[in-house]
Amino acid sequence: MTDAGILLVEDDPALRMMLRGTLELHDFRVHEAECREQALRQLHADGGIRIVILDLGLPPHAHDIIEGIATLRAIDAEIMTVKTIVLTGQDQEAAALEAIREGAFDFLAKPASADTILRAVQRAVLFLQKESELQREGITRIAVNAQIGEGLKSLRDDAEERLVRQILKETGFNVYQSAKRLGVKRENIYYFMKKFGIERDD
Repeated sequence: MTDAGILLVEDDPALRMMLRGTLELHDFRVHEAECREQALRQLHADGGIRIVILDLGLPPHAHDIIEGIATLRAIDAEIMTVKTIVLTGQDQEAAALEAIREGAFDFLAKPASADTILRAVQRAVLFLQKESELQREGITRIAVNAQIGEGLKSLRDDAEERLVRQILKETGFNVYQSAKRLGVKRENIYYFMKKFGIERDD
């Protein structure tokens, strides 16, 4: 997993260049983006990107966390197999809480040194390696956020949907393989696809 691609999403070109240099010195393959649209394009174009270093203060709201959180939500909604390390100089407590709620792997306050960021990247690589080992054993990890008081049915539906989407994505939308991995009949996969409105283009 040391060849994991990294996407730097940062609108400050000087900081981006410094981080890129540090990461490339440690043999990481680095991509760059300066806004949400560029970041999502890069993630869709290169399936080898496994780590995202994301500044929450992105244009057109560079002094707020709106765009960074929107980017995190988009990554989470598409169940991308990436670890996102968030950087922010904004209200750190509020930003950290919101980032973790939206699926961030790690949170670093600016100014973070190159060594601090590198250690966070190495932790993300370790987690990716271990999750890959679990996957080879047939174990798929899913994350579900639940508001206390919403009831168990909504939690179960959310978990079911995320699991089915993830397995379909991992098998390249092969219904037979997905059914085999989940231990259900193919008809059940079609049922879940209809229930959750899952289409191949998702």
